Amino acid sequence: MSKEINADFPTAVPVIAIRDIVVFPGMHLPLAVDRAKSVAAIEKAIKDNKKYVFAVTQKKSHIDDPKREDLYSVGTLSEISQSLKLPDGSMRVFIRGIRRARIQDLRLAQNAYLESDVEYLNEVGEKNPEVIALMRHLVDIFDNYIRLAVKISINPPAMLEQLDDPFKLSDTIAANTVFNISERQEILETLDVKERLEKLITFLTREIEILDVEQKIQSRVKAQIDKSQKEYYLNEQMKAIQKELHQKDDLAREIEEWKKKIKAAKMPKEAETAAEKELSRLSKMMPFSPESTVSRNYLDWLVSLPWSVETEDVIDIEKAKSILDDEHFGLQKPKERVLEYLAVAKLTKKLRGPILCFVGPPGVGKTSIARSIAHAMGRKFVRMSLGGVRDEAEIRGHRRTYIGSMPGRIMQSMKKAKSKNPVFLMDEIDKMGMDWRGDPAAALLEVLDPEQNSEFVDHFVDVPFDISKVMFIATANSLSGIPVSLRDRLEIIEFSGYTHSEKIQIARKYLIPRQIKEHGVDEEKNNISISDGALDLVIREYTREAGVRNLEREIANMSRKIARKIVEESSKKIDIKEESVHSLLGIPRFIYEKPDENAVGVVTGLAWTEHGGEVLTVEALKFPGKGALILTGKLGDVMKESAKAAFSYVRYISDLPQKFFSTSDFHVHIPEGAIPKDGPSAGITMATALYSLVKGLPAKRGWSMTGEITLTGRVLAIGGLKEKLIASYRDGIKNVIFPKSNLKDLSEVPEEIKKDMNLKPVSTVDEVLEIVIDGYKKAKKSGNKKCAAKY
Repeated sequence: MSKEINADFPTAVPVIAIRDIVVFPGMHLPLAVDRAKSVAAIEKAIKDNKKYVFAVTQKKSHIDDPKREDLYSVGTLSEISQSLKLPDGSMRVFIRGIRRARIQDLRLAQNAYLESDVEYLNEVGEKNPEVIALMRHLVDIFDNYIRLAVKISINPPAMLEQLDDPFKLSDTIAANTVFNISERQEILETLDVKERLEKLITFLTREIEILDVEQKIQSRVKAQIDKSQKEYYLNEQMKAIQKELHQKDDLAREIEEWKKKIKAAKMPKEAETAAEKELSRLSKMMPFSPESTVSRNYLDWLVSLPWSVETEDVIDIEKAKSILDDEHFGLQKPKERVLEYLAVAKLTKKLRGPILCFVGPPGVGKTSIARSIAHAMGRKFVRMSLGGVRDEAEIRGHRRTYIGSMPGRIMQSMKKAKSKNPVFLMDEIDKMGMDWRGDPAAALLEVLDPEQNSEFVDHFVDVPFDISKVMFIATANSLSGIPVSLRDRLEIIEFSGYTHSEKIQIARKYLIPRQIKEHGVDEEKNNISISDGALDLVIREYTREAGVRNLEREIANMSRKIARKIVEESSKKIDIKEESVHSLLGIPRFIYEKPDENAVGVVTGLAWTEHGGEVLTVEALKFPGKGALILTGKLGDVMKESAKAAFSYVRYISDLPQKFFSTSDFHVHIPEGAIPKDGPSAGITMATALYSLVKGLPAKRGWSMTGEITLTGRVLAIGGLKEKLIASYRDGIKNVIFPKSNLKDLSEVPEEIKKDMNLKPVSTVDEVLEIVIDGYKKAKKSGNKKCAAKY
């Protein structure tokens, strides 16, 4: 099917060049004509009473006098329906597009206007189901386009009336879209109606996507502008209201308050500059913006820190000594160190805070004496538990760029102390860990270094803070959990376990009065008495520790029973004797078992744990085999190596034939196999047990020993001598062999124990065997004779 128009149209037509518009058939268009040639062309058309002009679009709109090459070849024959001549010579006309045509020969007629012979173009295409589908799809897309394009004002239902004519539909939609000129011209030049519909669908789909994005951008920008305008409008209203009420702007008043706080904090110059800079930023922010909250939080921390606040030390040594003695029994080393610090501070007036580390078993008073030190010195006390800390930011803080960031625990504790020279306790420093977030022990290096901590920088505060006047006290159960580099910065003071008599004195002087009072019992009114035998039984059968924590727990248990008895029976006098302990505390937790008496292959040794000293038995057996050494009792690698060294030494000195060892297996066992054991201090004990076994000579009863053995039989120093001697004394073994190189450690052993014990220092295993093995001298002489005979 082709669309042909049979009307008689002129072949030579006046031409008007149009800028930025493409005229389609059926399109009604008002034009403002001001170029002389175009005005002359319109006047010629009106004069001839034909009113036909050929409207063709310019390729470039800025050309005022277009030539043939400046015009598109295809345009639209149009009819002038209305015209108006203006005084300035220009015209206003209203034209209607009629038919597509092509320029054949453009010329200047009568030297006044453009004229051209035109070729009228016939449109082609069939109205088949495919074209109908394209028409419907085009109308749907154009409907969406109209909703998004604010520049189009046309009624989409009116388009449905033209669905029967695909030519009119395509031209009407093309005339009412906002494509660029080249694309409109392309639609005009497309004569196949199916192809024209497809191009329109493509162009409209692209335009809808662009318009959709534009609309989203405009909506987002408009929402932001509306919000800002609303906030600005409301703020201006608030200011106007406050002005009428003679009130200051809240933010301005807040800024004034911050300035006063910054001045009152007496910060160093660098910190004050940082605070003023942050305050300047805050003054330029919206009062309720998230950034202003971050700034307020930062300023609050800056003004809350004790930059210039410190307590005055009580430099009264007698008073400090009295306080320390009243609150804690024993613990002479830490007490002496504090008194020395006070004495030097009194003489110099300027002294950096010491960095002490109390190492010892649980319950011996490490944490509580730190509080007493603060009391004695008149300082504030803060405690920071480091057990389980794995994140470096816990110490140094988070940077302010993170949401919810805050200072580290050092600065938090300083704020809590409200003083720049408190006693700062770092509890359980050996329990710190490390993971991918960093190593907190490394962060503590700066904190605990006297040469660096005068300018400690927390990541959140981000300005130096002087913590050099802080008295740092760390506590640990073992030095093994503290890195070497951190240990180097600490002054180690070791706490040993309490003796049996010391525990009784502590219970009498501190624990019983405190627990009786806490449980609402009046000791004098109710005439309460606890015998030494009862306390002794509680310590032996209900506690097994180096400290007194469990002892206090059992005394608290007894106090509850006493309180109930007073309430129920109105008892006036309560005596707690040894025989009444079991009825109050129940079944004993620890049944005292005296170590096996020394015999052939059985020797008593001494060990040291974090909980204090222990007495252990080393047992050895021989049976037919192939010369193997079997070690049991959950021994660690060091202890196994020590056993092998002892066995090699015994084989060397025993003067027994090689067949004796190659046809027998030797088994060394240390009882209580569920408890891990390690260390070299049982070396001489295992050597003595093996020698006793292979020679068949019993070890003397009533002896215990400790010492490391070398392959050549030397006895080396060991650790924890005081605790081991206390354990031996507690178990009634008063004869003890120990390394001669540990003689220096005897000064730490209580005099009451040293006076009642037979202590034998040795330097070789030969001396040990001579003391505890009956018949050793005789066996040694016999062996020497045999050796001489063999030689």
